[in-house]
Amino acid sequence: MLIDLAQIAAGLVVLLVAGDFLVRGAVNLALRLGIPALMVGMTIVAFGTSAPELLVSVRAVLQDAGGLALGNVVGSNIANILLVLGAPALISALAITREVQRDYLMMLAVTLLFTGLALTGVIGRWQALVLLGAFALFMADSIRRGRKARTTPEELEGADLSMSGAKIALFTVLGVAGLPLGASLLVDGAVDIAQVLGVSDLMIGLTIVAIGTSLPELATTLMAAIRREGGVALGNIIGSNLFNLALILGVAGLFGAMPIPAQMVQLDLWVMLAATLVLVPFIWAEKPISRMWGVALLLGYAGYIWALTQFGV
Repeated sequence: MLIDLAQIAAGLVVLLVAGDFLVRGAVNLALRLGIPALMVGMTIVAFGTSAPELLVSVRAVLQDAGGLALGNVVGSNIANILLVLGAPALISALAITREVQRDYLMMLAVTLLFTGLALTGVIGRWQALVLLGAFALFMADSIRRGRKARTTPEELEGADLSMSGAKIALFTVLGVAGLPLGASLLVDGAVDIAQVLGVSDLMIGLTIVAIGTSLPELATTLMAAIRREGGVALGNIIGSNLFNLALILGVAGLFGAMPIPAQMVQLDLWVMLAATLVLVPFIWAEKPISRMWGVALLLGYAGYIWALTQFGV
C-alpha cells in the first residue's frame, strides 16, 4: 500500500506541475496570437487550472471507477469550504465583499442542480448535458460582466510577455503530456488502495484524492490570507466549486454513466450543500471569516471525516 500511496503522491505532483506548465504555455501562446487578455483569463486560465481534476475524473470513469470521480468532486467542494477557507482564517480574518454575491448565487444554484440530478440515481449523458448547459450559462454571464472590467496581460495567471517561443512550446507540450500521466498514476494508485483496504473508490475519492486536488486552492487561499485579500480567496473557492460540479462532472458524464452511491445520498450531498449554505451570512452581511469561524469550519470538516469512518464502506 505504501507503493500505492507513493504513486498517488507522484500523480498529484505531476498533475500540479503539468497543470502549471499548461496554463503558462497556453496563456502566453494565446497572448502571442493576439487573443484579448479578458478572453484568455475567462477561458484558457480557467480551463487550464481545472484540467488536473478533469483528467482524473475522466480517467476514473473510463476505468469504471465512477465513485472516484464523484468523490473527488464532492469531496473537493466540501474541503474547499470547510478546510481551505477555515485554515487561512486562523492566520488572518478573510474579509468578504459584495462583489462575490452573484457568483456565489450561481455556485449555490449549480450545487442545488447537481443535488437534484444526483437524486435520479445516476449522472449519465442527459444529466451531464444539463450540467454543461449550466456551465455555459455561467461562462456567458462571466464574459458579459468581464467586458465591463479592464483586464491586462500582466494580471493574468501565468502571463510572461518576455517568454520565448521555444519556452512556450516546451511548457505547452509538457503540460499536455504530463496531465494524462499524472491522472493515470493517481487513479491507478487510488483504485489499488481501495481494493487492498476493501473500501469503495468513493471513499478514496472523498478523502485522499479530494484533499490532494484541493491543495492548489489551499495554497492560493493561504497566500490571499497573508496578503489580506479575502475576496480573492473566496472568489477562488466559488469558481473552483462551480467548475468542479458543472464542467468536470459534466464532461466526465459524457464518457460513461456514474451511478450515485447510497452513501452519497445519505451523507455527502447534504454535507456539501450545508457547507455551501454556511457562507450565506458571511456574504450577505459582509461579515469577515474570523479566527473563531475558521476553527468552527475546521471542526466541521473534522466531524465530516469522522462521519465518513462511520458511514463509509
